[in-house]
Amino acid sequence: MPLPSSHISQHFTYSDYLTWPDGERWEIIDGEAIAMSPAPGRRHQQLLGELFRQFANHLKGKSCKVFAAPLDVRLSERTGLTDEKIDTVVQPDIIVVCDNNKLDERGCNASPDLIIEIVSPSTSKNDLTIKFDLYQRHGVREYWVIHPAEQTLLVYKLEEDRLYGKPDRYAWDGKVPVPMLGDLEIDLVEVFAE
Repeated sequence: MPLPSSHISQHFTYSDYLTWPDGERWEIIDGEAIAMSPAPGRRHQQLLGELFRQFANHLKGKSCKVFAAPLDVRLSERTGLTDEKIDTVVQPDIIVVCDNNKLDERGCNASPDLIIEIVSPSTSKNDLTIKFDLYQRHGVREYWVIHPAEQTLLVYKLEEDRLYGKPDRYAWDGKVPVPMLGDLEIDLVEVFAE
């Protein structure tokens, strides 16, 4: 199947996505193909690397696993759908998955427990609106949004009504507890260090 273009209105699935060339990165949200921005810059990669390191060090030898982009996360309202029926696939910057049954050779085939997105001017709208709603709807327990320019982190947590509550806000010099992962605390001084 040809790559999507802006003038084509078509409902895409994971099956279509698998046929697209590797040279371009796309996400599909509710059947709509969204081109991803060019490769992230140095600062983005530095933040991602340090966050991943802290999570990976803590999770070594434990049942929960951490993964960094690019890794396909397929989200659907029901389990067991075929590639032709899955119409949402995203590549968050970091995911944590505590149920290994959600993982397969192509990535994660269900909602991760935690998703982290590092926003940039070109992705902030999607990260703060479209993906916020998507992750909330699919029951991602925690959604972290990192703002590199402001050196801040917003942590959204699902509440009893299955909606994200008011975010916890952390500055560059804070420590972020991650109770779902035991005694892990993410040191933002290290994350935001130049």
